[in-house]
Amino acid sequence: MYKHLYTVEGRNLPDIPWNDYPRPQMKRKKWLCLNGQWDYEVQVNGVSSKGVRKIMVPFCPECLLSGIHESYDGVAHMRYTRQFTLPIDFADHRILLHFGAVDQKTRVFVNDELVGKYAGGYLPFSFDITDAIILGKNTLVVEAEDGLDSDYPWGKQKVNRGGMWYTPVSGIWQTVWIEPVPQKYIQTIGIRTENNTVHLTFKGIQEGSVIFEEKEYDFVGNQLSIEIENPVHWSPENPHLYYFTVKSGEDEINSYFALRTLEIQEINGKKRLCLNGQPYFFHAVLDQGYWSDGLYTPATPKLYEKDILNMKALGFNTLRKHIKVEAARFYYDCDRLGMIVFQDMVNNGSYSYLRDTVLPTIGFQKVSDRFLNLSKKVRTVFLKHMHDIVECLNNYPSIVLWTIFNEGWGQFNADKAYELLKIQDPTRWIDATSGWFRQKKSDFDSRHIYFKPLKMQAGDKPLLLSEYGGYVWKDLEHSFNQKKTYGYKICETREEFVSNLQKLLNDVVKLAQKGLCGAVYTQVSDVEDETNGLMTYDRMICKVKPEEVVHYAHKLQEAVKK
Repeated sequence: MYKHLYTVEGRNLPDIPWNDYPRPQMKRKKWLCLNGQWDYEVQVNGVSSKGVRKIMVPFCPECLLSGIHESYDGVAHMRYTRQFTLPIDFADHRILLHFGAVDQKTRVFVNDELVGKYAGGYLPFSFDITDAIILGKNTLVVEAEDGLDSDYPWGKQKVNRGGMWYTPVSGIWQTVWIEPVPQKYIQTIGIRTENNTVHLTFKGIQEGSVIFEEKEYDFVGNQLSIEIENPVHWSPENPHLYYFTVKSGEDEINSYFALRTLEIQEINGKKRLCLNGQPYFFHAVLDQGYWSDGLYTPATPKLYEKDILNMKALGFNTLRKHIKVEAARFYYDCDRLGMIVFQDMVNNGSYSYLRDTVLPTIGFQKVSDRFLNLSKKVRTVFLKHMHDIVECLNNYPSIVLWTIFNEGWGQFNADKAYELLKIQDPTRWIDATSGWFRQKKSDFDSRHIYFKPLKMQAGDKPLLLSEYGGYVWKDLEHSFNQKKTYGYKICETREEFVSNLQKLLNDVVKLAQKGLCGAVYTQVSDVEDETNGLMTYDRMICKVKPEEVVHYAHKLQEAVKK
């Protein structure tokens, strides 16, 4: 029933996958990638499974590319082991050990010494391992526990996968790497732009210099502001980036920023979203970030670029990164290639099919969220994770909007969450409740419309169609599940699919003329049973040709200017 679908890149993995510098916005010259073959053991519900095997990091054990390709029904205790030799030129430095992401709870040992713990599943974390390493061979052990504990972010992972729920992802699923730093080093760079000025803040250092456009700017304290002459603003049509270098003592980092402005203006009696002072229609696609052979992790970072360029070729200018946080490379590619990002938080807590899906779909969407997900731990973990996502991604100019809750999943006190997020980041828009269960505070009137005609009425807030479409045309040769099909309108032929998609885009144009500011089509690619993608799950087939839909992008931009 299930077909093993590889991307082209997944059929020819290098010995060290993802051997690209993992953090493009804070790049040092020296680093060591620890991806590749690791020893792997797992116990499920306390029972050992198959002894020691080899796993290909950074791919999760559930996926094809890991070489393990097995799912766990219960609490999995995974143990990853590898040895590494510290390069000679790393000596006399502090040594940082970085993990892009590990799901869900992690303990890390170097030479049998516990160097750190982390719980979460979707964000990078690091440990200073200087006091635990030696100059010869070192043994690194990563213990990961994952039982899909709903207290922590879980996204769209379900043991009983199917429909809009997908195969779970456990353990290491992003790059593991080490880098040497001096005793005093640049820990983080904060980037904020305002009009034609960039404001930089630094943690870990008190003085240094910034080299920008062949000029050197000294700073004392931990901040610096630079006014940009003849500024060029960032947009999907002109994704201009400014690159700079920070030096402090023996430390040196390369980074970048972009200038762009976001506003809500009333134009001809309608609330409009403005990019760089001009009304702009956010012609978007839902991007779930699943891959046929790597699940959460594409075979190579280059596949991010391919997805972005494929969607741009169809006329789209925005991706809604849905219920997932990607590796830093994804956001950098959006920055440099010109793709706007609507970034979702990742849900935790409970989900009710009746309350959160069935009743809202047929029209029952007015629910107070004061008494939903009452667990103190669930609420604390969600708000901390929301804060940490914004801290992690705050510097990427392509991100213009944060989505807090999606269709009520894990929702509680959305108004309070909105207030906290607005304090943390007043520069971006916030969609507090995407789909339904609207409360009082949000920057948008945000709706999901499936199964019904697109009808929306503009009001006091900008109107956002944050999900629609989901039309299915299934190519059996490139489908994961040969027998089951999930989507919101079934088309028997490609021609029928294209015709229905064109009719839908025409309706979006009409809504844009009446006040709609953005629309998110479902979705970039098929995901397992869900075959409503513009591309197949293996990315081999694009179901629509650019010349069949790209002209709607122009119509939408013209519509918001009237």
